[in-house]
Amino acid sequence: MSEAGLGVLARLNLYQRERFPLMRTSLLVLIFSAASVSVSAHLAGRPPAPWFHYAAAFVVTLSFFFQLRVLDEIKDGDDDRRYRPERPIPRGLVTLRLIVGLGLATVPVAIAACWAVDPRLLVLLGIVWGWMLLMAFEFFAPAWLRRRPFVYMASHMLIMPAIDLLVTGFEWLPRGPAPGGLVLFLLLSFANGCVLEIGRKLWARENERHGVETYSALLGPARAAGLWIGFVLVALALLGGVGFATGAPLATGAVGAVAAWFTIRAGLRYRAQPSPARQAAADTAAGLWVFACYAAAGLAPFAGMLTR
Repeated sequence: MSEAGLGVLARLNLYQRERFPLMRTSLLVLIFSAASVSVSAHLAGRPPAPWFHYAAAFVVTLSFFFQLRVLDEIKDGDDDRRYRPERPIPRGLVTLRLIVGLGLATVPVAIAACWAVDPRLLVLLGIVWGWMLLMAFEFFAPAWLRRRPFVYMASHMLIMPAIDLLVTGFEWLPRGPAPGGLVLFLLLSFANGCVLEIGRKLWARENERHGVETYSALLGPARAAGLWIGFVLVALALLGGVGFATGAPLATGAVGAVAAWFTIRAGLRYRAQPSPARQAAADTAAGLWVFACYAAAGLAPFAGMLTR
């Protein structure tokens, strides 16, 4: 059956597979949110938060990631029609109005989840949404930002520590003061955001397309891969610092070192031969690095507690 004959649910299923793979995203969000709540407790020397704090953090974080996808659909609409007509909205699989409507439907869900844990979380929620809106309007200086791609990346990746400030807040705001060492974890989130952003924009030469901005086109594959590896090393160093702060340096560092080795290996292989297969491997490695990084930061201290 052609896409034109599909019902709404079938169209949405195709949309999520292409633009917001729900199972993979949910797994990453689960690790990210659970690790963030746990790290806050570890840093403060408190026992784990109640289970519903974790559940609410997961719901809010998943809604954020979908809202970011919706804002990208709005912001990149013109470019998609011109340069990426195969994407779901330009080709008519779903309408922008439908996707925006679904994004708006997640707003009261996020508000309710924050309110259920601690109404003060709504202040942090407002900060995240405020930054998202600035990103959607490209900080009211789109031309200036596009001429400065690294400023563009930094301004957009600041959303990651903003989200993590809220997610860790599900632990520290209702239970006590913000823990020492939290800034280190927020910096880790920024570095990991850069790892993901650069990793997904390391393309094979034959896949580069006019009108589609990639770091491999901007810097060349070798320099772009070097930049990516540099951010992996920065993230590894920050992860090590978090490990010391949470009292589990050996377990955290061991997981981080193994994950970094595989990620850097993918970067070096792409650098040597930027083929489509190695482009895909680098993109996958970026996601796996972030997954392992947060798993190590949030779960390794529990392993240490069990051995005491």
